[in-house]
Amino acid sequence: MAIFASGAGTNAREVIRYFELHPHAQVTLVVCNKSDAGVLTIAKEFGVETMIIDKSMFQDEKKFLSELRERGIELIVLAGFLWLIPSWLVQEFPGGIINIHPSLLPKFGGKGMYGMHVHRAVIAAGEKKSGITIHLVNEHFDEGQHLAQFETDIPEGTTPEGLAQRIHELEHRHFAEVIDVYIGQ
Repeated sequence: MAIFASGAGTNAREVIRYFELHPHAQVTLVVCNKSDAGVLTIAKEFGVETMIIDKSMFQDEKKFLSELRERGIELIVLAGFLWLIPSWLVQEFPGGIINIHPSLLPKFGGKGMYGMHVHRAVIAAGEKKSGITIHLVNEHFDEGQHLAQFETDIPEGTTPEGLAQRIHELEHRHFAEVIDVYIGQ
């Protein structure tokens, strides 16, 4: 599997670690759109090959698919990857692209709703619960079939930063396991 990520890579680390000794699946590639992203250091620590891409390469269907095919990629995991996946890539991997989102979709999803933007919106809306949604990817931001949701309470006085910590705990606890269950079906 390949992990696509744009940032620090904490979820990528948990997925790589989980599948490191897995008998049927492993992370063999990290694709990143930022040359200074922390996820690249994590990939190096685990000996996982990396590919840094720009928009033109990502939009070049033939070249990008060729790169993925050469590496035998069968599943793509989005772990904080902020670009919309092109429809040709969704079609090439039907049911084979999984994303994690830091809210209980369909609430607080869509374009521009990622990271702290989500947590600020959840707190501003006065929500009593939040959580994560692990879902398949389609051609629209955060609208694919849900594989699992996990929630947490939001105690009175919780800050967006405090909510982010609670959400990260859910992500780290559940993401890799849900991927494993999905690929085992």
